[in-house]
Amino acid sequence: MIEGKHSHNEAVMGDEGFTPGDAYPNCEGEPCANMADIDEVPGDNSADAEATETAEWKDKYVRLQAEFDNYRKRTLREKLELAALGGEDVMRALLPVLDDVDRALEAMQKTDDVASVRMGIELVSKKLRDVLGAKGLSEIDAVGSVLDTDLHDAVAQVAGDKKTRGKVVEVVQKGYKLKDKVVRHAKCVVGE
Repeated sequence: MIEGKHSHNEAVMGDEGFTPGDAYPNCEGEPCANMADIDEVPGDNSADAEATETAEWKDKYVRLQAEFDNYRKRTLREKLELAALGGEDVMRALLPVLDDVDRALEAMQKTDDVASVRMGIELVSKKLRDVLGAKGLSEIDAVGSVLDTDLHDAVAQVAGDKKTRGKVVEVVQKGYKLKDKVVRHAKCVVGE
């Protein structure tokens, strides 16, 4: 039990705006505002501002995402076009060589002079090598060099002396590089 006598109906002391024994606030002679009559709740403006700012950021995000997606699609399309038409300049450069091969074939049928046909084919071969060299193609030098698996494929080994051990003795198929990238490894016979 509670000791002492206290009444539960006593006025609460020390609360401002209330008079002891009264259930309504004291508005000091002025009419008190009814909270139900107030349209805007204090702090509600900040919630509206935050919602507006959030909507603006969301709109910016969606627009940026759409812009990036368009950029990605455009660059992919450009890459595909470049890959499809990238060899066009090489093909244009090879057309005169193809014309020369056709002329050489016609000349071979009309003449019995082997020396002139050989000279014509050598000229066509030189022209082809010059065109491909201008586009960045170069032959991999292999004979006499130490076997380099980044450039050479060993297809056979032959017995040899100490000088040829581990070195390329013969090239079965030439290898080529396009600028610094190996396009085809040289197929080589290596001394053992």
